[in-house]
Amino acid sequence: MKRRVVVVCATCALAGTAFAADVPAERSATWPRVLRVCADPNNLPFSDSAGRGFENRLAELIAADIGAEVRYTWWAQRRGFVRNTLRAGLCDLIPGVPATFDPVATTAPYYRSTYVFVTRRDLVPAIESFDDPRLRRLEIGVHLIGDDYANPPPVSALARRGIVRNVKGYSVYGDYREPNPPARLVEAVARGDVDVAIVWGPLGGYFARSSEVPLRATPVRAPDDGPGVPFTFAIAMGARREDTALVRTVGRVLERRRAEVRRILGRYGVPLLAGEDRR
Repeated sequence: MKRRVVVVCATCALAGTAFAADVPAERSATWPRVLRVCADPNNLPFSDSAGRGFENRLAELIAADIGAEVRYTWWAQRRGFVRNTLRAGLCDLIPGVPATFDPVATTAPYYRSTYVFVTRRDLVPAIESFDDPRLRRLEIGVHLIGDDYANPPPVSALARRGIVRNVKGYSVYGDYREPNPPARLVEAVARGDVDVAIVWGPLGGYFARSSEVPLRATPVRAPDDGPGVPFTFAIAMGARREDTALVRTVGRVLERRRAEVRRILGRYGVPLLAGEDRR
């Protein structure tokens, strides 16, 4: 399986089909007076047009530190996101990209997270492993990405164990006319459509916490399922490769304001792992 991450899912957050490399564009002439951010207007807990996501909060933190104004270019994080925003020269900084995402220059990671099992709280004990025997009989929901079979690591981990008949796929892109489309997977657990959802941690942690039905988000215990199937990812901010000054400046702010960054992530229920500085 190709190693891809949907950045929701940042999107999962996560290099996804939204981040396809394309031709470079001219640099911004407004930096550093204006921090031009590329973001999705409908993708909580990451970002939205009302500025309620944690990536919005982090952009505001950076801008305040360097005395700049935040301006957004809003674009759905789907295939062509980088081409139509950063590479088109409409904005300069993308929060929430994998630290190893080659098409851009990245800061050092500012958090490291993992996939989680989201269940109702009355399912005890919590599921922590893909080897939990209950996964063979419970209804499982997972995100699916497009039609090119580049699906998230949980899909591969389940398939390796022959767990396929009781798995239900939910498009990570969903219906963009609805608020925060990837959240439908977590909502399916609350409705009882599935017993467990396996989802990128920031998404699962946020919507499990805000659910009216008591839900639990439990991090996947193992860091991976062997070569090519990682469950944990280090997340950074990305800019055009030639914008080295911007990358250095943003990286320094994230390092200097590390405690505040972690407080913001904690308020949104982002599962944080040790070693967030490892790429």
